[in-house]
Amino acid sequence: MEEPSAGRRTRADAKKPTVGLFATCLVDLFRPSVGFASVKLLEDAGCRVEVPLGQTCCGQPAYNSGDRADTAAIAKQVIESFEGFDYVVAPSGSCGSTMKKHYPWLFEEGDPWRARAERFSAKVHELVSFLTDVMGITGVEGRLDQSVTYHDSCSGLRELGVQAQPRALLNSLEGATITEMKDANVCCGFGGTFCVKYPDISNTIVTKKMKAITDTGADMLLAGDMGCLMNMAGKLKREGSNVEVRHVAEVLAGMTDQPAIAGGGKR
Repeated sequence: MEEPSAGRRTRADAKKPTVGLFATCLVDLFRPSVGFASVKLLEDAGCRVEVPLGQTCCGQPAYNSGDRADTAAIAKQVIESFEGFDYVVAPSGSCGSTMKKHYPWLFEEGDPWRARAERFSAKVHELVSFLTDVMGITGVEGRLDQSVTYHDSCSGLRELGVQAQPRALLNSLEGATITEMKDANVCCGFGGTFCVKYPDISNTIVTKKMKAITDTGADMLLAGDMGCLMNMAGKLKREGSNVEVRHVAEVLAGMTDQPAIAGGGKR
């Protein structure tokens, strides 16, 4: 996604908190609409948003593979790109948790980068939790005449405590009905490189998740991580399901004009 227009700042803008949007690789390459939806939600919440062009991957694939040296090099680039903002926000629990929970441990005590990483990590937030917990947003305007079910992504839930926040904002949409699936907090089987290393196990897990989703009878599946969404959407499509799959930011921002992930759903 391209950086929103910058440079035309007013005095009112100067009073707004500045947010650097960490777009994430999967959003940038596969689902830019999530990035634009994130910008809309943040601006509606009263933030001034920029998307630093120097950002790259958060380093999670390297980190999960045990490549600490390359992860540290990536972290340095990310930190340098975002140090000037009041907050760093990502529409992803997994990328957010990598930057918030793991960056400081990449550097030894006494290393100047350790202190920089700690300052950086302190201002990193997942998108929906930032809106509710930091900006105090209790609802969004809009209508959704569909029933939805929500999948709690592993990193967002277990490392960042993201669970009640997306449901609270979804409940504020007129017409929306949330139908909880069985084991909503259980992994979908994606797990980053896990699904590549252990495809059979991954497929068994996502098959169980697919049944839990379809058993709800919901029209739409939502989550806050593109990796999980692409994994579940792919399985649902292969099995002929008409469940529509979207990132929660798209729905909260009212930006659902384009086809669902993997082209599923009734549209």
